[in-house]
Amino acid sequence: MNERIKSLIFLAKPVMKAVLTLFFDRRYLAGRYFDNSLSGYLWGFRAIWQRNILRLGRPMPFPVGLTCRVSNGKRILFHPDDLNNFQSPGTYLQNFSGTIKLGHGCYIGPNVGIITSNHDPLDLDNHLPPKDVEIGEKCWIGMNSVLLPGVVLGPKTIVGAGSVVTKSFPEGKCIIAGNPARKIKILSENVPI
Repeated sequence: MNERIKSLIFLAKPVMKAVLTLFFDRRYLAGRYFDNSLSGYLWGFRAIWQRNILRLGRPMPFPVGLTCRVSNGKRILFHPDDLNNFQSPGTYLQNFSGTIKLGHGCYIGPNVGIITSNHDPLDLDNHLPPKDVEIGEKCWIGMNSVLLPGVVLGPKTIVGAGSVVTKSFPEGKCIIAGNPARKIKILSENVPI
């Protein structure tokens, strides 16, 4: 990229960020996708167009891709560096009454479901009380996986694609997979994946 284009982008960033603050919480307009990249700005303007103007999805306090569903943007805790997780297609974060906490540096694959409350099996019109879900730092949730209410994953846990996580693995540093998910490998610095 030549120097003239770089200087124009440098000058435009404060203006673009000022526009984005009209639609999003300022604390989410920081981090690697805004400081070291233009991706955050592109995601933000796309979300404004799709969710705030066209009303194709419910507006959120942070940029969310159109095919990512977040029940309650105020009940999800994450670091702004991890804004990429809300651009992943088909991601379903059901947290209308429970809280989902994503550790810094985690990655969520496409079509992942994270659930904080199930339907009451005796009365499907009602939900059971919510149970918060917590994902530790540097975790990787593989494509088409589901994490059920109350699950806690410790740091550096890898969830294999297509897994259904029904219980917690708080110790972390492991690979879990299957339905229901079970530990299939313990990770250490000396053991390659």
